Amino acid sequence: MPAHVWPIVLLSISNLFMTLAWYGHLKYKSTPLFLVIFASWAIAFVEYCFAVPANRMGHGTYSAAELKTIQEIITLIVFAGFSVWVLKEPLGWRHAVGFGLITLGAWFIFSGKESTTGITN
Repeated sequence: MPAHVWPIVLLSISNLFMTLAWYGHLKYKSTPLFLVIFASWAIAFVEYCFAVPANRMGHGTYSAAELKTIQEIITLIVFAGFSVWVLKEPLGWRHAVGFGLITLGAWFIFSGKESTTGITN
């Protein structure tokens, strides 16, 4: 797999765990908070096992700001699916516009990135 793809794959897996750790407990509101915190920390440990290597491997190909941007876009995609399919909370047009504006910001970050030839895109 190309070097620029591995960080995206690992960040995607990381975000699945992160979203579960941060929002999965919302389906179990009767569970005591201390148990929810412990379970979320355990899930977050697995998330870190993917996020840290993704950032370490990706930093040679992407800048730290670009890695963070990739992570945020993946987070929006994963969260949107989780919200709709797991939490059964539909997203409306305002969410779509807000997420679209964040995506536009990501486009600005990557639109001027120099290629490996040194020519600006």
